[in-house]
Amino acid sequence: MKLPERLPSFDELPAKPGQPPRSAWGLFGDDDQVGTLNLLTPERVASAAQLVRRGQVFALNWELELPNPPLFFRENLRQTIKRNGPYRHDDVYDNFNTQSSTQWDGLTHYGHRRHGFYNGVTATEITGQEGTRNGIEHWARRGIAGRGVLVDFARWAQERGAAFEPGRRSEITAEQLQAAAREQGVSFETGDILLVRTGWIAWYLALSWERRFRLAHNWPLEACGLRQGEDSLRFLWDHHFAAVAADCPAFEAYPAADPEQGLMHETIIGLWGMPIGELFNLDLLAADCAADRRSEFFLTSAPLNKLGGVASPPNALAIK
Repeated sequence: MKLPERLPSFDELPAKPGQPPRSAWGLFGDDDQVGTLNLLTPERVASAAQLVRRGQVFALNWELELPNPPLFFRENLRQTIKRNGPYRHDDVYDNFNTQSSTQWDGLTHYGHRRHGFYNGVTATEITGQEGTRNGIEHWARRGIAGRGVLVDFARWAQERGAAFEPGRRSEITAEQLQAAAREQGVSFETGDILLVRTGWIAWYLALSWERRFRLAHNWPLEACGLRQGEDSLRFLWDHHFAAVAADCPAFEAYPAADPEQGLMHETIIGLWGMPIGELFNLDLLAADCAADRRSEFFLTSAPLNKLGGVASPPNALAIK
């Protein structure tokens, strides 16, 4: 499809008259099912590929077995190895919840409580059968590739002595995120894939089994992330990211500060069609970015090509 000549600012949303407030519905066409991934044009992909200089590859998927126990009362993955003879094996996965570990939240994961799913799709259109709408297969078939940028907020907060605890409901403001980006030499371009390191995975890996168990079974879960509110939404939209992701459980601070307003997922996914990545394993990538003072890279992701899929492991690689 041909992109609009000019992308609206946050204050100019909705993108199309008559659509829900603050929505991008219709911006990429009334029948669009990939959302802001449309910003990953061939020209931007080709430019991003030029960022590969050393050929260093960082796999961003965490182990499928982690966290263990899974958060949000999700299921544990079960693997059965089938022995088809002395030299041949298959394996079968049971209870495979695509959101128990590193994941992309797809466009049917979260809708807006008043307006529904991206581009006006209704719950009845989400079936997983032929004709289903907004499934993850549309992302899988086009692939995800572009310029990735990392903001290592955890490193910045530690260096500044900022009050921030990954294991609690610690908020990151848009102002703090931009300050960290500036000090780490990160500039933003339209169509970037934004990665934010909060230090949550490193914090989790240091926990005892008992504390991991309590974390998974105490409700509500408390976790760090971006602060809910208009400032954060304006930051995310006005930079026109193709996708956003972090190493924490919900990208934004959890639970929502105001239950009446709810999570920004409603706007980011439901109204904009912007992918949210969660539990991305960013520690090795962040260490390399700090060492070579370069926080941009070529990023690729191949979601599962599953008809009507709600979410998927990203199968993401950052290549420098």
